[in-house]
Amino acid sequence: MRILRPEEVIVFPEIRDLTPEELAEAYRLGREAFTAADLQKYTEPLDDGVSAEEVLIEMEEQQRKFDEARSRS
Repeated sequence: MRILRPEEVIVFPEIRDLTPEELAEAYRLGREAFTAADLQKYTEPLDDGVSAEEVLIEMEEQQRKFDEARSRS
């Protein structure tokens, strides 16, 4: 059995149930093929994002505007 990376797959084989031995081998091969570079993709942030404080300030500002508009009505 050989574990293929997505870019190596040309045709998908038919789905079938694996025996416990085949399943154990597939898991073993998958663990061995998983590299530090693969892990790195999941440990780096995608972007800086927005801090919770910034979101809270914006929400409070919007609530203040809403309350002012409502009190004028």
